[in-house]
Amino acid sequence: MVDIDIPVSEPLNRALQPLTCQDLALPLPSPLKVELPFGGSMNALVDMSKGIPNDCSMNFNLMLQMAPLLAALDCPMKMLKLLKPLIDIVKAVPSLDPIKIGQAMPEFVDAAAELAPCFVALAKVPIMVMDLLRLIRSVLNCLKGQLETLRDLMNGLALRFGEAEGNPDLRETLECSQKNAQAQAQALTASIDPISGVLALVSTIASIAGMSIDISLETGGAPPESTEAVDSVILVLGTAVDAISAIVGD
Repeated sequence: MVDIDIPVSEPLNRALQPLTCQDLALPLPSPLKVELPFGGSMNALVDMSKGIPNDCSMNFNLMLQMAPLLAALDCPMKMLKLLKPLIDIVKAVPSLDPIKIGQAMPEFVDAAAELAPCFVALAKVPIMVMDLLRLIRSVLNCLKGQLETLRDLMNGLALRFGEAEGNPDLRETLECSQKNAQAQAQALTASIDPISGVLALVSTIASIAGMSIDISLETGGAPPESTEAVDSVILVLGTAVDAISAIVGD
């Protein structure tokens, strides 16, 4: 048998080269955020049901959050509109200036009429809070389940490193899989901060209805790079789920 070297173009030669771990590495997303007028910002949530997140999926997720957010800002914006003429009236009262009071009064009456329907919504706050807590619990359970699966995968990879002694190809494959598992763990835990922000907003809204909610999702901030670190995140999520269940009662 005679080996014959067949010359190929440089692009084809590059395409025929085996993929390295760097080629297979999972990119970490860097999504956009929207600054809110009353402080804070709206961040994209990682949709665990759609696999590894990327910039497109997370930014589209953020876009989907904008419509309900803008609807929720309707009443607060009307409140701000009401405050301006009210402040003008209050400023004019000490001087008993009837002209300034008269000028501000029509604007105040119109703004108050627009705001009146918003007060009816206060009676529905407890129902909304309970629904939101059930939703957050469901998302936390999904996140917890995916982290448990990922932890089991990381444990399995760690056990196989013993088989890679004297087998550099297998070791490289295992190291590549381990890095991707760590990247996935980082992506999953990155979704906890936005959920924590939503939970904080729910707690603030609940206080209006006289409800007290004190649930922590503090995980330390550092991305988990070991099964022990993943276990600690799973513990935090499980504790939060139990706390929510104690409130909603089902």
